[in-house]
Amino acid sequence: MTTSLPATTPVAVVTGGARGIGLGVAQWFLAQGGRVALWDIDADTLFKTEQALDQPGRVLALHVDVSKPDQVQAATEKTAAHFGRIDSLVNNAGVAVFKPTLETTFDEWQTVMATNLSGPFLCTQAIAPVMLRTGGGAVVNIASISGLRASTLRVAYGTSKAALIHLTKQQATELGTVYTVEEVRAIAQHVIHPLRALA
Repeated sequence: MTTSLPATTPVAVVTGGARGIGLGVAQWFLAQGGRVALWDIDADTLFKTEQALDQPGRVLALHVDVSKPDQVQAATEKTAAHFGRIDSLVNNAGVAVFKPTLETTFDEWQTVMATNLSGPFLCTQAIAPVMLRTGGGAVVNIASISGLRASTLRVAYGTSKAALIHLTKQQATELGTVYTVEEVRAIAQHVIHPLRALA
């Protein structure tokens, strides 16, 4: 466990945190005085980001595939052991395949669903119990305008984000009433260039 900051200093897990929206979110948490665990499947970019942020007492970078239950559980345990708590989860990791419906393969469909829908499910299932140990927390699922309206070339991506929006409602209904997770909400964003958050 890190000891350079008070044990009560809030901790956020940001998936897909190596760049783009995830990095921007992580930088915001750091600016508020918090600590951040960056989870990302892109190891090279992840560790370059960790070096660029240069805050070893406040930033933990973990190479994680959020579609893999064992990796999510291991990363949760490492994060909790390192910081002693988890207060916020931002399910931002996502992938997209932009192809016509009849050209989208089942493997591509499964890949998108595994990351964009199963990922937030797995991460919330693993992290919410850790939040409860210190009184609760907040979960934010990054959805998309494609989850609210249909458009071409997005049969897998749009469907995954629409399902994520409903997953958020399900999680909020149960975690916000039965448990003490204070907030579970979705944010629908437009397409953002993944490298511009570095500026």
